[in-house]
Amino acid sequence: MVTEARRRRVHQVVSNRQQGVVVLEDIHDPHNAAASFRSCEAFGFQRVCLIFEQEEPFNPRKEGKATSASANKWLDFCIYGSTEACLNDLKGEGYELIATVVDPQAESIFEARFETPKIALLFGNEHRGLSPKAVEMADRRVTIPMVGMVRSLNLSVTVALFLYEVTRQRRLLGMERYLLPPEERERLVQDFLQRAEG
Repeated sequence: MVTEARRRRVHQVVSNRQQGVVVLEDIHDPHNAAASFRSCEAFGFQRVCLIFEQEEPFNPRKEGKATSASANKWLDFCIYGSTEACLNDLKGEGYELIATVVDPQAESIFEARFETPKIALLFGNEHRGLSPKAVEMADRRVTIPMVGMVRSLNLSVTVALFLYEVTRQRRLLGMERYLLPPEERERLVQDFLQRAEG
């Protein structure tokens, strides 16, 4: 039985869900993915696509519950065995694909504009980064400039920084146009109420 307070909380959370997809390609450590799920849930990004083309697949609903603080209970996951299939599906749905890369020639996150409602942020393997296929298929490449001795950040930190910057820009532009459409919100409310009972 879902309490009235829980029901209000579900409506409040769903009303702040944003359009956009986070794509995690060939993540090796489920705990790194789970920490990323926590940022997705906290910033209101509902959909996460996981690609397992080279790495051993894992179930995002079962792995890293402590790391994700149960965020994985409240997200929607799509699992793919092919980068090309995943990105083709997203392109077909009208998403702008943004590859996050370690490359000084790419757009800097400090200058990039994230104005498209249907945005898909692509994050790669902890050591190799995104595959050449993912970078090739992306519409844009964006980097976080590094000025220290290390060349990259932890995966979950990178995810959090990008989701923060996208959300910051959307709030300045007017968040209403970036929220999930009303019919999707209604569906998600009913879905969340079922999850709350589980």
